[in-house]
Amino acid sequence: MKKHSPNPPDTSPDPTTESPDLSNLSNTTEPAISARLRNPNHLDPVSHVFTIRPDIDTPSLLTHASETLASLNVMSTDLACELESSRRNIALAIQQLAVLAQLLVNRALDNIAPLEEAEA
Repeated sequence: MKKHSPNPPDTSPDPTTESPDLSNLSNTTEPAISARLRNPNHLDPVSHVFTIRPDIDTPSLLTHASETLASLNVMSTDLACELESSRRNIALAIQQLAVLAQLLVNRALDNIAPLEEAEA
């Protein structure tokens, strides 16, 4: 019988290539993170990658936060189903924190709704 597909590529590690030294990464990032924690006024370059327009109303922000947390809930639940042992417990803990945060955001939305109706 003739084979119609090529052989898969060799995935064995090449002994001539060096693996990166990840210990230097910690030495680089830890001072930046520590400086941010010690001084909240210290600019965090990572937080400026994504920005939120200042004119967005609070209910819109809370709605998007709730939807994001709902997505995190689904993703972490799906991940937990694929894991076993302590890793599964960690994924389920993340899922529970997402649900708790979503409940808090939804309650904040509920608290804002009566205020908006009273103002109208």
